[in-house]
Amino acid sequence: MKTEEVGQAIFETWTVDEVEEAFKAGKIVLIDVRTPQEYMFEHIEGALLMPLAFFKADALPGQSDKQIVFHCGSGARSEKVSRAAIEAGMAHVAHMEGGFGAWKGAKKPYIGTNMANGAPHRVN
Repeated sequence: MKTEEVGQAIFETWTVDEVEEAFKAGKIVLIDVRTPQEYMFEHIEGALLMPLAFFKADALPGQSDKQIVFHCGSGARSEKVSRAAIEAGMAHVAHMEGGFGAWKGAKKPYIGTNMANGAPHRVN
């Protein structure tokens, strides 16, 4: 995990392995900031959706029980959202390095679309 101080806030960049471990343990809320179309085509099972275009820091859940970790396709949008969350007053923000592309590249499980019938299916 990489850590950066931004003013009074802490900005963390997590690896896909760190995200997977914390997500499985129920320690984080994973928020996908890609478009609804990207999410519907394939996503990490259990991740919430808050697209960058509709991002509102004041609509985020509190972090008293679980830390929020943002992710997108490559890491660029989630970093942008993370920095916007810091500007909005959040003191502890994290995002997943490399985004969903890195998640898939590391052969982590996700929900994809069966191209033969259009139905969602688990990809391991």
